[in-house]
Amino acid sequence: MAQTCDICGKGPQFGNNISHAHNVTRRRWNVNLQAVKALVNGNAKRIRVCASCIKSGKITKAGPAPRSPHPP
Repeated sequence: MAQTCDICGKGPQFGNNISHAHNVTRRRWNVNLQAVKALVNGNAKRIRVCASCIKSGKITKAGPAPRSPHPP
């Protein structure tokens, strides 16, 4: 499964690990993906979304209606 956000398309970035002895090895920085049940075209669907899209409000979460904290 690809490490890409279903909303913005953000994917992993690649670079190098550099040790104190300056040994260089390849590495990758993955996206902070979360599996979220969101509304897509009016239907609830489980999608993989990066945390920055969740925080910025680019998705509307689907699920049961929020409950009041204390029953009457």
